[in-house]
Amino acid sequence: MRILVLVSGNGTTLQALIDAEGQGRLEGGRIEAVLADRPGAYALERAKAAGIPVYTLPGKPGQALSEGILHIARTVAADLIILAGFLSILAGDLLRVYRERIINLHPSLLPAFGGPGMYGERVHRAVLAAGADESGCTVHIVDPGTDTGPILLQRRVPVLPGDSPQDLAERVRPVEQGALVEAAALLVKRIRQAKLIP
Repeated sequence: MRILVLVSGNGTTLQALIDAEGQGRLEGGRIEAVLADRPGAYALERAKAAGIPVYTLPGKPGQALSEGILHIARTVAADLIILAGFLSILAGDLLRVYRERIINLHPSLLPAFGGPGMYGERVHRAVLAAGADESGCTVHIVDPGTDTGPILLQRRVPVLPGDSPQDLAERVRPVEQGALVEAAALLVKRIRQAKLIP
């Protein structure tokens, strides 16, 4: 099962996927390529170090970006697309062609603290401002909305007194990595069963 991973930043979650593949924890899934919407994303260096082909589509707005991603997904014959810290919004034919085969990692317990403009530290600030006593992460299927697709799994962490957004982010990060690996393996298995692939 060929996987295309979309990234925007440092790539710690991508690294977790690369490590999981090497340990045989992706149910036979293989990262076929990594694509960034920012040319300087360090995640690309992680991919290169692992011998994974990389692509960049910088500066493309909305629909054009999604069309470019669809072209590359078809080029590498991707079965599944994983958003691992990817900040751009997907749209158009990409969502139709890869319906129920694109997953995203979000750093909150959706549907809370999701939607347009809610990513990274903004999410953790909002959680603290709301006085929530727990947070965590969600892996969900990508649909035409923003953070609105069906939830695959969630992992929870406590919010502690005196937490800063950085404190909360550091507590969420390890469970994010494990959750995305687990969800990726789950979806690889689901796609294989749907296609009756041995």
